[in-house]
Amino acid sequence: MDSTIDYSQVILHTDKLTKRFGGLIAVNEVTLNVKRGSITLLIGPNGCGKTTFVNTITGYYKPDGGRVFFDGGDITGLPLNKTYEKGLVRTFQIPFPFLKLSVLENLLVAARNNPGEKFTRHLIKSSWIKVEEQLTEKAFNIMKMLGIEEDWDKEPESLDAGALKLIEIGRALISDAKMIALDEPIAGVNPKLAHNIFSHIVNLRKELDITFLIIEHRLDIALRYVDFVYAMYRGKIISQGTPEEIARDKEVREVYVGGE
Repeated sequence: MDSTIDYSQVILHTDKLTKRFGGLIAVNEVTLNVKRGSITLLIGPNGCGKTTFVNTITGYYKPDGGRVFFDGGDITGLPLNKTYEKGLVRTFQIPFPFLKLSVLENLLVAARNNPGEKFTRHLIKSSWIKVEEQLTEKAFNIMKMLGIEEDWDKEPESLDAGALKLIEIGRALISDAKMIALDEPIAGVNPKLAHNIFSHIVNLRKELDITFLIIEHRLDIALRYVDFVYAMYRGKIISQGTPEEIARDKEVREVYVGGE
């Protein structure tokens, strides 16, 4: 563990994290820090390694080099289910709700201590019914914070793209996530809904003290809501700073105008 990092302030630290696919180095010795309670943005052109980076820190891929530290512990190489248990949860660019379940049911199945997960609990009703009631109340509180409580009994396929994004965030929240990695949370939604989603993210950070790491292309919207930004290009971090500093960074502008 890096003794120079204050883990009371930093929830995620990567040290020269590397991921290869054959001869392609998709993530090239990336070192970054995500402060606790922050909204941190990871930007870069398509194919630069952003999603691969998130997949590697969350255990979807195993790294080929470097280390990952989360919440003060070394999680390098842990599988997706183990990082999920530790409170590092990711959503996907295209939401994957259970289309034939209601919005409420979609949240409940994502709960880490869902009583339905253990068959033996079904044998003693009193051992799980209270937990089920508590989870349902928790799910309604989350839906209320996200502004989707009126859709609780609807199937996701009947809702718009913005609501689907919020359901994904809700599923992450009910798992008691400490940090949520969002992959393009406003992709495919109109500007009004996009601002609405980011406003919810800001409010959730304040109310629940949750950290967010966000991948997003729509900088005209995203930069208004985040605390810190990392810019990636060809697998490397090329710049970091406040939204204002990144907006003025010549190299970042060149990558977006002339990059791949």
